[in-house]
This record gives sequence, C-alpha cells and structure tokens, in this order.
Amino acid sequence: MDLLEYQAKELFRAVGIPVLPSQRIERPKDLKGLIIPYPVVLKSQVYSDERGRVGGVRFAENTIDAIAAAQTIFNLSIMGEYPKVLLAEAKYDADQEFYLAITLNRSVRRPVLLGSQKGGIDVEMAIDQMQHVVVEQEFSAYYARRLALKMGLEGTLIESVSLIMEKMYQLFVQNDLDLIEINPLGVSATGDVMALDGKITVNDDAWARHPHLEALITKLEGSTPQSSDISIVPMESDGQIAIVCNGAGLTMATMDLVYQAGGKPISFLNVGSETRADFSPAQLKHHLKEGLEQLTQNKQVKVVLINLISNLVPCDEIADIIASSVRRHIPRTRSLKGIRPDTLIAQATRSPSMVVRLVGSECDRAQSRLAGHQISLLDNLDESVTQAVALAKLGRSPVE
Repeated sequence: MDLLEYQAKELFRAVGIPVLPSQRIERPKDLKGLIIPYPVVLKSQVYSDERGRVGGVRFAENTIDAIAAAQTIFNLSIMGEYPKVLLAEAKYDADQEFYLAITLNRSVRRPVLLGSQKGGIDVEMAIDQMQHVVVEQEFSAYYARRLALKMGLEGTLIESVSLIMEKMYQLFVQNDLDLIEINPLGVSATGDVMALDGKITVNDDAWARHPHLEALITKLEGSTPQSSDISIVPMESDGQIAIVCNGAGLTMATMDLVYQAGGKPISFLNVGSETRADFSPAQLKHHLKEGLEQLTQNKQVKVVLINLISNLVPCDEIADIIASSVRRHIPRTRSLKGIRPDTLIAQATRSPSMVVRLVGSECDRAQSRLAGHQISLLDNLDESVTQAVALAKLGRSPVE
C-alpha cells in the first residue's frame, strides 16, 4: 500500500528528516487561511508519479493565483485519479537534486540503498548513474556513508546525506516498508538538504502490525488506507479486446500480436512487473482483481486476454482471482426451471470471454480450477491471441 506524499512526510518529520513547512488543502477556499508565506508550490496528492509532467504541480505568488491553480489541480485527472487533497508547501530553491531510496532486493532478500546525484522527474534517464549498496549484515552508519561516497559526494554533503539515509533506514525497518524514496532531495547553494518529495510503500502483509500507520491515515485523511490505483489505458474506440499483462515489454508484445492477428484492443492493463523495485505479490493480485472488475463492467469489452508470466505468485492463486471474476457474472438463480434459453444467453453474454495464458508454478492446479468455469488455460501465446481475436469477432461468451 502506498502513502501519499503528505502522509510520507509526516513520517519523515517524525524521525528528523528535514521537510518544508506545509499545509493540507481540501478545497480552494482553504488557501485564504494559508499560514505559509508566498511563494508556494501546490501539489496534487495522487499515487501517480506523473503529476509533475501533466500539470499537477504548480507555483503561486499570491492568494488569487493559488486559488486559481488549486481549482485547476482539483479538476485534473492524473492516470484516472482526481486528488482529494492538495499539499501547499513553501518554495525551495535547490541548487542540486539527488535521489535516495531503500528497497528490498528479492533475489538476495536483503535491503538495498540506492542513490544518485541525478534526481527529479528525469531520474530514469540517468539510471546508469544510480549507485547501490546491499545491506549484507546488521545495518550501521558504514553502509550509508559508503553509498554517499559511491555517489561521488564530497565535504559536508557526505555527512548530511549519510544521516538522512540512516533515518530512512530506521523508518524502513520499523514500519516493514517495501520502499522508501526521497526524490528529489534538494541541496541548496549553502549545502543544506531538504526532502522535497517522498514516497513510501508499506508491505501489504505487515499493515496489521502497525496500527500507528492506520491512525496516521485516519488523522490526516479521515479514511482507511488506499492501495495504489490501477491504470487501464484506452486504445481503439471501436476495439473489443482488453489485454491484461505484467510488465511493459510483455504488454506491448501481446498488443502487437493482437493487431497482427486482425484484432482491435480496446484497452490494456499492466498489473506490474516483478522486476520493479516496488513490486509485491499482493500488489499483482490486487491489481488483477480490481482490473478485471473494471474491465468486465465495460459492455464494449467482448474478450479479456490475460497473459501473465509469474515467478512469485503461483498460477493457481491467479486462477482463483480469474474464477472469482467469472462467478460474479454468472446469473444468480435458485433454479433454471422456467427460464427461457434466450434469457440465459443474454445474461451470459453480458460478461466478456476470458482467454488465459499463464506461465509459472502450479499451472496444473490452475488449469483444473479454470476448467470448472469453462475457461481453458493455454501455454502458447500465439494460440491465445488467435482464440481471443476469434471470440471477439464472434461476439459471444463461452459461458452459457
């Protein structure tokens, strides 16, 4: 589960990571009572990382400008999500922007410290400059200092960045986090450092062990924690096939094959790649469940083509989620007696066909579970695409 920026910064503030004076804005008129001196920056509080690129971060020099900017941001959808609150924050003049993070390396099962002198929205363009240090034994200041040196820092920056990394690790361990990230870490002309943005991902299975996090969410937002929103990307307006994959490469390859076979994708959903630093098995299952629920409600979707390669989530668990989605669309009647066949067909065909290809462990068990819902589990991608395109052209669901 991801925290929003202002929630992450509450945790930063609690352990002494420097953050700017800020104020939550729930409606534009709240800016009339802003206690932070201008100029300020207004930030959309959504889970997407793309807000800076699409207008979700704006600067304001006075109250009139701030209210106008807030109205724009509140009405700006970012990857399908509208903000419930904004964060108003003092403007900070950064001379440099660094990237710092801690995540789990699932292959070695150890925390990894990440750092780069190239931070900000273009950090992915400088991935080759990313330094990392694996925490192989009990954590100490040695690991943080080692990362700072690998980043090429000098003078007082070595000490200040190391200290922030130590506090990040404290949060990481105490709260069972999957990811903690500061991007950017602003560095002023005088060498002072400031966490200008932050991201925290709490391990889904550990949430119950940390009631203080839920209390933090309730206090700040008045609601329960929210998971990362899925993003279903629209394609052809007259398409009929929805594609569900994990990983950008697999998604694009599957889409290309559908086009080559004469099909028209209406949308696609990437439920998350296992190679991502912030990936978790629970996240894949959650995204698949929520994605299928949304896709099957679209009456224009005739076929859902699911193509997943999973090494961490057994295929039988994925099959259970797919079967559960199918069950939600089966007509609920105590008896079929007296129900006209054309009525049954009409009810069945309201839900799209499911074409499933799974690669991973427990495929035999997955096949038996899907067979009970008249869904074949395929292991050949070309065959899966051919079947999906044929069903889309037929316009009929196999569940009758």
